Amino acid sequence: MNKTDGTVLVIDDNQSILNSLKLFLKYKFREVLTLSNPNHIYQTLDKHDIDIVLLDMNFTAGINSGNEGLFWLTEIKKKSPETIVILITAYGDTELAVKAIKQGGFDFVEKPWNNEKLLATLQAAFGMRQSKLKVKKLEEKQAAINTNLNADIHFIGGESESMKKVFAMVEKVSQTDANVLILGENGTGKELIARRIHQLSERKNEVFMSVDMAALSENLFESELFGHCKGSFTDAKEERTGKFEAASGGTLFLDEIGNLSFTMQAKLLTALQNRQITKIGSNTSTPIDIRLISATNKDIKQVIEDNLFREDLLYRINTVQIILPPLRERKEDIISLTNHFLQMYSSHYNKPGLRINNKAMEQIINYSWPGNIRELKHTIEKGVILCNGNTLASDDFFFEKPETANAKLDKILSLEEGEKIIIKNALGRNNWNISETAKELKVGRQTLYRKIEKYDI
Repeated sequence: MNKTDGTVLVIDDNQSILNSLKLFLKYKFREVLTLSNPNHIYQTLDKHDIDIVLLDMNFTAGINSGNEGLFWLTEIKKKSPETIVILITAYGDTELAVKAIKQGGFDFVEKPWNNEKLLATLQAAFGMRQSKLKVKKLEEKQAAINTNLNADIHFIGGESESMKKVFAMVEKVSQTDANVLILGENGTGKELIARRIHQLSERKNEVFMSVDMAALSENLFESELFGHCKGSFTDAKEERTGKFEAASGGTLFLDEIGNLSFTMQAKLLTALQNRQITKIGSNTSTPIDIRLISATNKDIKQVIEDNLFREDLLYRINTVQIILPPLRERKEDIISLTNHFLQMYSSHYNKPGLRINNKAMEQIINYSWPGNIRELKHTIEKGVILCNGNTLASDDFFFEKPETANAKLDKILSLEEGEKIIIKNALGRNNWNISETAKELKVGRQTLYRKIEKYDI
C-alpha cells in the first residue's frame, strides 16, 4: 500500500496507544489522525474525509462492557456510511465482536495487536472502502440517469400516430426480458428508446450501459466487452471488467451493431448463446445476466443479403423489433419538438420569451431534416444563440440546399470553407450517419466529430 492511499482516524483514551499507532501507521497511509475524546468524532468527520476508523471499545475507567464503542460505531456509520470501522479492545469477547460486526463494524482487533495482522486488516478495510465508494458513484450516476429519463424521452416527440405506436410497443416489451432491436436513421432517438425500455423494466434499479459498437476496433472488441486479466497482453497493466460483466443484472445497449465485422459478430454470438463470457487471459468463464437492446441505422435485411451480417446473430438479438420513423415522416412532432428545444435553449442562454414567427416555423416543418431530431436540436440552439430580438425569423436559421452547396464549389474558397462544404454534403448523403460519413471521407469518427464541432455544422 502506498503512503498516498487513505486516511486513518484512531480513537482511544490511552495516549500511549495513540502515539504508538500513529508512529506505526504514518509510513503506511497518507494521513493518520488521533482522538482521545470520542465526543470530537462529529467535527473530525466534518473536516476530514476519513477512510478507516480504529475505534476503542471502552472510554470510561472501570467500564469494560464495550457499549461505548458500540454507541460510537453506530454514530460514525450514521454520519459517514462509507467509512470503515475496525473495533479495538483489550478484552477478547467473541459475543461482543459478533455484535459489533452486526452493527456495521468491519473487523475486531485485540490489544496487544500484531503489527502484520493489523496492517493486513487495514489493507482489507481500505479495499472495502474503495469498493463502497465505487458502488456509491455508480448508484448516484444511475439515479441521475433514471431522474432524467422521463424528461429525455419527450425529445423524441409523441404527437404522431407512428410514435404513439412506438411508445405502445415500448410499454409492452419493457415488461419482458426479450432482446430488442431498434432500427432507425441516425438522430431518431434510438438510445432514448432503449433507456425508456430499461426504465420501465424490472431492471430499472440496475445499471444501464451503452456501448458504441462502431467505435470499437477488432483489437479492442474483446477487452471492451469481455474484459481482460492483468498481463494478458502488452498494455494490460491491470485487470479490466468488460461491459457485459459490468452490466450484469441490468441492461446492455449495443448501438450501431450493424457495423461489426464478421469476426466480432461471431464472438458476440458465442457470448449471447452461452450466457457467459471469458476474459482475455483467463481460463474461467463468468456467467452474465443482461437484458440486451441493440440498435442500427442500417437496412438490416440488406446487409444480410449482402453477406455483411450473420443471420443467426440477427435471430439472437431480434426477438422484438422497433422501427423509429424519420422526422420528415412525422411532421406532427416537429412543432412540439421545436417548441421544446426553443424553451430549453431560451432558458439555457438566458433569453426568456423567445418565439418563432410563422414563416420560419413553416420552413422548419417543411425541411427534410436528414439529421432528424439531433439536427433539429442543433438548429434551434444555433437560432437562439444568433437571434438578436424576441422573435426568431427565417434569417436566424440556415437550411442549405444541395444545389447551393454545389454552387459554392465554383467560387474561390479557403481550404477550411471547402472542407466544411464537403463534410456537410457527405453528412447529407449519409443521412447524418457519422460512421458511414467517416468511411466515405476516409477519416476516423473522432476526427469527423472534431471537424463538425470546429465548423459548427
